Amino acid sequence: MLRRLALGLMVAGVAACTRVDDLDEVPVYLGNFHLGYNVVAAPNLQKGPFSREASKSAWIAAMKQAVDARFSRQEGTRLYHLGITLEAYVLARAGIPVVAAPKSVLVLKVTAWDDAKQARLNETPELITVIESLSGDTVVGSGLTRTAEEQMQELTAKAAKLIENWLVRQNNAEGWFEDDGRPARYKAKARAAEARAAASQEEQAQAAAKAALEKVGAQAAE
Repeated sequence: MLRRLALGLMVAGVAACTRVDDLDEVPVYLGNFHLGYNVVAAPNLQKGPFSREASKSAWIAAMKQAVDARFSRQEGTRLYHLGITLEAYVLARAGIPVVAAPKSVLVLKVTAWDDAKQARLNETPELITVIESLSGDTVVGSGLTRTAEEQMQELTAKAAKLIENWLVRQNNAEGWFEDDGRPARYKAKARAAEARAAASQEEQAQAAAKAALEKVGAQAAE
């Protein structure tokens, strides 16, 4: 797991933006999904190199809050449960040379369960690696500009969004949350919602990248 964490740190500089400020918007299409149990555990949570300390209980609370905030917006009538295991993390700290631009990272595994069928939807847990987004505040390392709590909030919010993205893909491909079991990609409503979400996310990512570069340029000029 630490090897995967190290790989995540190496590619952090080119990680794509993931928009998480969409909680006030219409939620993405997830069929008849309604969040049941939101179970988060961290039995073997590992702290990566050059990381700030954070307790298991703090990580669990932050992750549960992020999942509730994102998935409680779904108003379906069939219960589905999410089981999340937090595996490893790095919370970038101050004191690391600026040239290293350390990034915060969270690694987790996710399993989805169908309550009516009393069965898991994915036999192999989905492995997700979360890397903090690039911004004017984090381009030189968020350890210089954010507290550990702020770093955890960003990582868990982004983790919840990546879980949502995964569930959307699975519903489109396999119809996980469709009453008739048909892949949602065949349904016009899902296709339209996915197109709008993709266009909006791309616009936001481009705007964020442009703003970050402009801010860095302004700081360099000073």
